[in-house]
Amino acid sequence: MNKYIAKYGVRPQLISHLPEEDLGIVVVIPACNEPDINNAISALYNCDRPTCSVEVIVIVNASETALIDLKEQNLKTYQDCLSWQHKTAEKKFRVFALLENYLPAKHAGVGLARKIGMDEAVRRFYTVGNENGIITCFDADSSCATNYLTELYAHFKLNPKTPACSIKYAHPTFGSEYEPLTYLGITYYELHLRYYNQAVRATGFPNAYHTTGSSMAVRSDAYQKQGGMNKRQAGEDFYFLHKIMLLGNFTELNTTTVYPSPRSSDRVPFGTGKAIGDYLKNTDKGYYTYNLKAFQYLDIFFKNIPEFYLSAPPLVTLGGVIPYVLIDFLNAYFFDERIAEIRKNSSSFNSFQKRFYSWFNAFMILKFVHFVRDNAHPNVRVEKAALDFLRSINYPELNEIKSINQLLEVYRMLDSKSISARVLMR
Repeated sequence: MNKYIAKYGVRPQLISHLPEEDLGIVVVIPACNEPDINNAISALYNCDRPTCSVEVIVIVNASETALIDLKEQNLKTYQDCLSWQHKTAEKKFRVFALLENYLPAKHAGVGLARKIGMDEAVRRFYTVGNENGIITCFDADSSCATNYLTELYAHFKLNPKTPACSIKYAHPTFGSEYEPLTYLGITYYELHLRYYNQAVRATGFPNAYHTTGSSMAVRSDAYQKQGGMNKRQAGEDFYFLHKIMLLGNFTELNTTTVYPSPRSSDRVPFGTGKAIGDYLKNTDKGYYTYNLKAFQYLDIFFKNIPEFYLSAPPLVTLGGVIPYVLIDFLNAYFFDERIAEIRKNSSSFNSFQKRFYSWFNAFMILKFVHFVRDNAHPNVRVEKAALDFLRSINYPELNEIKSINQLLEVYRMLDSKSISARVLMR
């Protein structure tokens, strides 16, 4: 038996059909109360075919305590998947459906559903001896460009050292499927995500990448090495990818696109669906995000990393060097003790810096910006924050931005070209 499965697996083997010997990609889709699963599977089926075989594993899931109506919808979704399973006769593209309608209430949710599917993908690759097989995550309400599978396969071939990647995404910002306010809300929300990513990247933080569950992919061996997917009921993608990033060589795939849904949802406590739902309840308020000041403080802090390595000055002596709100935050996390420990276990500056960012990681950054929001600089309208950031990096075409959609397109361009500038001013 595979060692990872023996230690971390939560299910026995679920698919008895043997995989093709050239299996190279497994797409994992969690589905809960999803009446339109056919759209997601159709988008994948209509993709250009890579040279390897592809499997799609749909985990139709619900909590043991879910309402009967939801479970009945899941049964319909499961039957839709089985129809695909039977009608896609080609060996190079197979669909498998797994019904998990009674997950333990304590852990039921998207994290456990992804884990069940991704663990099964590990088994599939282990069976054919492909430890480098690509496990890619997709959502039941997402679509994708037709080159999604071919570009995904090519990306990992061209980047043999990369353990995982974040895939370019773009929510639909106009159309007739949803109300105009939903499209406006998703425009605001995606701008918030991209502003946050660019602002963090501009501080010099080495692991500033998007962590969206519908647009991420990982090699089977890297997935196993880092203990697999967590069981979190929300934010599972954020925690999972930042754990994978510790392996180094994380990359971005910007030559294809995933199109996540802009719909609202109340199934998770945070994320896209929750954000859109909250916005639609109070559209007059607009959409708010973190003040640029928080990231400027981080920029100052990170610029002092060499000094922390050389002399580890006590926090009480840094009042004239770093902002007081940052000092208050660092005090709460025992800065002096942690720096001393990191220095003691570092044989070089590179080693120190790596250990430093393992401590002051993406979770700490998020805690810090929340601390700044609550204690110094309240959130501001997302369009103001996004424009403030562009001014701080001297974006040359600022005056040509006339709408929120144009502003979002600028940030999409910055992200897709992996452009950032560590020039946040003090």
